Amino acid sequence: MSDEKRSPAVVQGVLERITYANEETGYTVARVDTGRGSADLLTVVGALMGVQPGEALRMHGRWGSHPQYGRQFHVDDYTTVLPATVQGIRRYLGSGLIKGIGPKMAERIVGHFGTDALDVIEQDPARLIEVPGLGPKRTRLIADAWEEQKAIKEVMVFLQGVQVSTSLAVRIFKKYGEGSIEIVQKEPYRLATDVWGIGFKTADTIAQAVGIPHDSPQRVMAGIQFTLSESTGDGHCHLPEEKLISAAVKILAVDSGLVIECLSRLVEEEGVVREEVPGPDGEPVRAVHLVPFHRAEVGAAAGLLTLLNHPHDRLPAFAGVDWDAALDWLHRRTGTELAEEQRAAVVQALTRKVGVLTGGPGCGKSFTVSSIVTLAAVKGAKVVLAAPTGRAAKRLTELTGHEAATVHRLLELRPGGDASYDRDNPLDCDLLVVDEASMLDLVLANKLIKAVPPGAHLVLVGDVDQLPSVGAGQVLRDLLAEGSPIPSVRLTRVFRQAQQSGVVTNAHRINRGEPLLFEGMRDFFLFPCEESEDAALTAVDVVARRIPRTFGLDPRRDVQVLTPMKGGAAGAGNLNTALQEALTPAGEGVPERRFGGRIFRVGDKVTQIRNNYDKGANGVFNGTLGVVTGLDPVAQELSVRTDEEEDITYDFAELDELAHAYAITVHRSQGSEYPAVVIPVTTSAWMMLQRNLLYTGITRAKRLVVLVGSRRALAQAVRNASAGRRHTALAHRLRGYAQGSWTETP
Repeated sequence: MSDEKRSPAVVQGVLERITYANEETGYTVARVDTGRGSADLLTVVGALMGVQPGEALRMHGRWGSHPQYGRQFHVDDYTTVLPATVQGIRRYLGSGLIKGIGPKMAERIVGHFGTDALDVIEQDPARLIEVPGLGPKRTRLIADAWEEQKAIKEVMVFLQGVQVSTSLAVRIFKKYGEGSIEIVQKEPYRLATDVWGIGFKTADTIAQAVGIPHDSPQRVMAGIQFTLSESTGDGHCHLPEEKLISAAVKILAVDSGLVIECLSRLVEEEGVVREEVPGPDGEPVRAVHLVPFHRAEVGAAAGLLTLLNHPHDRLPAFAGVDWDAALDWLHRRTGTELAEEQRAAVVQALTRKVGVLTGGPGCGKSFTVSSIVTLAAVKGAKVVLAAPTGRAAKRLTELTGHEAATVHRLLELRPGGDASYDRDNPLDCDLLVVDEASMLDLVLANKLIKAVPPGAHLVLVGDVDQLPSVGAGQVLRDLLAEGSPIPSVRLTRVFRQAQQSGVVTNAHRINRGEPLLFEGMRDFFLFPCEESEDAALTAVDVVARRIPRTFGLDPRRDVQVLTPMKGGAAGAGNLNTALQEALTPAGEGVPERRFGGRIFRVGDKVTQIRNNYDKGANGVFNGTLGVVTGLDPVAQELSVRTDEEEDITYDFAELDELAHAYAITVHRSQGSEYPAVVIPVTTSAWMMLQRNLLYTGITRAKRLVVLVGSRRALAQAVRNASAGRRHTALAHRLRGYAQGSWTETP
């Protein structure tokens, strides 16, 4: 190896383009102009996540050689520098780094001020008004953006030593402003709770860099809270104490005695709640909750029973109704007679103040809900309808003829997540029907229950055999648990018309653990593929060409790929890249923006991946789907039209809130229906192959299901009835409160 390759070196140049970026590791391959012109660009590799084309970089590292790609510069660390030449300044300003300046305006500014352009913006931005086409408003915007960039750069310089990306530095700055560096130095673990996108591991790396000891109580308590918070992402409302201690010791690499001591401190300081609840075998276990989840669980249980047993009834007309006469009238009006189970569900909904209606596809849930709403409306009741997602709310509107809203819009959630409607300001309704209730997580369910006025009827409708909510809890399942005081009806009869559907037939076969049927099915197909790579290629071909050609469906609007997992050849990540290339390829005049390992283009199908209460009328929530409708490199904004028909604007620094949605996980598809679904099922997803996952996936389809994968993987999914137990205590609290009494509702 030559001295050049061994010795540290410094390279300076302007980033021309990024050819590869790995979001998870930050590893980036880019092309840099070192002043020799575009014909002789240098390849640089390393942790460059967050840099954008047009930035001038001073990179420290070593020279190397790749057997396929030749000479490269391996970057250890870098700083951004301001260019000094007219050409460099023009490129820098026109790169979209500064809000309000695009390539044309950069040309005008540099044409007017020459090499003094950056000095003018820095020291005397009021002079920008001299540039033709720049008014006072735009001048102020550019000056403010420049100052913000400077402040962010200071934070970035500090954070580069611990491999924090530009996007996270922007979030830190927006959260703490000028106090960013002081907070990062003195209270780094605050970042894990205050700043979305920074978890405990990143905060811990920063903490070590600023000298916080490995066995510091501050670190250990933050690690315990992180462990509990991570478990809520897996659906748990609490963790058994032994399991929590074991997991925290593993994450923190400290003695268990220190973890036990710090856990006691957290309990004393009200950071967590510790209590005894029944374990999986019925024996008591010490459960540890984060405060918001404990409050939500206690509040939901007490709130439901308060509603159920309230002496006032806002639907008094149904207390002494002649049900035979009422249901005969409904029969004459609709031309359809209710089955016995459906009649029971209608009576329950209109005579009991809280009730659950569950059942699989083809069992008449929709017609039962429509019947409940029709009878209530005839008696002059104020009926309110809601569902967790925009698509489900739209479907409920079409079904009943009454306007339905998402639960978030209904409650009018405000920044921070508080609801406008609650116990002190309840909704104005006599009957509240909530569809797709299997999607309700514990925290949202508690907010909803609080908003129901005393005496009103609450009807929760959903399929308990589907996957539980993405968020913590298994509310619908707990309400239907053995010994639950909440009234319920389960529809089991599959109607004749539905029996002709391969989707309905196979859904019920999955629930019974029976093999799937494909022969003679016009809406249910299997493309056998043993290898994951082949399954991925076939899935893309099915979506982009075969379904549009055979069924006339639009591949972006009407077809949804659902996967068991994110990673792997047939996972959502890889399929999104391939499907974007097939359906929304790069092209001249197609605006795009790279963010980390993703490229966003106008026309892209995207999904929100976090709850953000500060966006839109009432927040934008994890799982919301939409289409990219605009991309403005000058304003540094991207626009999305959501499936709730709301236009949402994202700053370029917020693009880590979005992921492509050509392919999504089955979990993310809950509450939605699509004309056609394509599901890759391969043995590479072996640990995820569960009966309720496959059931949920195929029941998202209205017209067509195409499975791509191996028969062995399908057989495993149908066989595996284990749904993975979630640690919740809602069923226990409902039974306990029903048998005893309580004096205060949290």
